Order: sequence, then structure tokens, then C-alpha cells
Amino acid sequence: MNRYDQIIADLRSDYRPQREWCEGRGIFMVIGHFVVGVAGGTWLFSLIHGNRSGLALAFVLAGIGGLLHLVNLGRPARAWKMMLHFRRSWISRGFFGLSFFLAGAFLYLVPLFLPGVAWGSDSTIASIGNALAIVGMLIMIGYMGFVYTASKGIPFWNSPLHPALYVAYALRGGIAGLLLTLAASGQAFPSIANLLLQWTAVTAVVIVLFGLEIHGALTSGNAAAQRSVHEIFAGRVAIYFYGGTLLLGLAIPAWLVWSGLTGPMSVGAVALLALASAFGDFFMKFSTVKAGIYLPLVVPSRRHAPARQA
Repeated sequence: MNRYDQIIADLRSDYRPQREWCEGRGIFMVIGHFVVGVAGGTWLFSLIHGNRSGLALAFVLAGIGGLLHLVNLGRPARAWKMMLHFRRSWISRGFFGLSFFLAGAFLYLVPLFLPGVAWGSDSTIASIGNALAIVGMLIMIGYMGFVYTASKGIPFWNSPLHPALYVAYALRGGIAGLLLTLAASGQAFPSIANLLLQWTAVTAVVIVLFGLEIHGALTSGNAAAQRSVHEIFAGRVAIYFYGGTLLLGLAIPAWLVWSGLTGPMSVGAVALLALASAFGDFFMKFSTVKAGIYLPLVVPSRRHAPARQA
């Protein structure tokens, strides 16, 4: 079915699925949101644990996320115009946050990897960079859920829990990013048990928030929101949810975490845990985006149509 026929079929359907943000070029938006969220979370946990390799990974991921956002645009050269709507657009705020983060992280990372070449790690420039990076990180972690919640035409995304859920995804992704960095370096990390416990706690929060969001959609009385839930559990998105989110993103990492808390973990196991958790988060986001159903189009009846002018 070509694009025109697909549009006509969707318009004739009572429950019209959104395709702009998950199919064709739109898939880059989902991937971009995922990568930027992981970048913000990785920066946070790398700062907490003092791991400069994790900080570098966060910087690289943020840059990739920015490029993916530009690829999603029809005319990337006009991206600057979106930044002019900061007061009313969460996408604009996200661009500002990403810009702050990239600029600040660069200023902060240079003395960490090139000491004595430019400014020092205790200099004013590095301190300003650290502050900018933290502000950008907080925006990056927080803005994505609001982007979807602002889409009033898709009831399933309008849950007040959606932003909190995306913050939890970013934190889970940050732990995965730091674990992957540690596995890649092959270095011993005495407090890895703390990271595993943190992963368990954040994952529990994700499960609770997701369950509450699903319950809210089912009991809202909104047919479009209920249809979105059906798409996740028994519709066109079910394979991504069960295979990607539950099996890859929850069951496998949970088993690895349990193994790590009861005994030593190999480098391969840590890497597998990090990758499975991160990709599970991606499939979770992809599933909820792809399951979005528009409010039904209401066509006024003849008796309610405005009278013709004579």
C-alpha cells in the first residue's frame, strides 16, 4: 500500500493511528529522543560516580541525538526557527537544553582529557561549562515526556504521568550507559552492586508508572486511549512490547542483576545487561509512540450544518 492509499485508509478508520513520529523519517524522532535521554542520564550518573569515560559517552550520545533530530526535519536548515518558540514549545526547549549541554560539556571535558593544553579543570571556564551542562542535562531528561503530552489529539499521551515516566527512562538509560562504559574499559568497579540496586529501584518505578498510566487510559472512558492500550497488548505493537520491552528490556536484565547481586559478574554480563536494558527502553518508547491513536474525526450532521447564505 502506497502512502496515499494508507492516508485514505487511516482517514476512513474510526481509530486512526499516528504515523508521523514512528514511520519513515519519523523514526529518527523516536531514536533521537531515546539517545538524548540516555545521554542525560549517563552524564548524571557519571558525574555522581566520577567517571570521565561515561561523561565522554554522554557527550557523544547527545551529539548523535541532535543529528537524529535534524534528520527528522523536512528542512534541517530551518531548525533555528523552532528555537524561537521557547515560551510555548517543548521541542524548542529541548533544542535549547541540548545546545546548553553540548556547549557546557565540551568546556568541562576538555581539561579532563587534555590537561594543561587549554584551561584547567578548576578554572572558571570549566565551572561555567559544568553549570551549563547540568542545566542542559536537566532539560534533556525532563522535556521529552512533555513533547508527547502536549499532543492533545492523542489521548493516550495526555497522561500527567508521561513526563515522569520519561524521566525514569532517562535514569534507567543513564545507569545502562555507565555500566556499558565500565564494561568497555574492563576496569574493576567496587560499587557496581550499588548501580545494580539503583537499576532495580528505577526499574520498579518505571513499572509502577507504566501500570498507572495504562490503568488511567483504560478507566478514562476515552475510546481512543483504550484503543492505544489494545494496540500495545494485543495489536500491531504487541510484538515490540512483549519481545523488546518485557523480554529484552526487563526479563534478561533482571536475571543478570540478580546474578550480579548474588555473585561476581563478568565483563560480558555487565555489557549484556547494559545493552538489553537500553534497547528495552527504546522498544518501550517506540511501542507507546506507535500505539498513539488520534481522536476520531467528527463530521457534523446535516441538521447541525450551518445554513447556506442566500
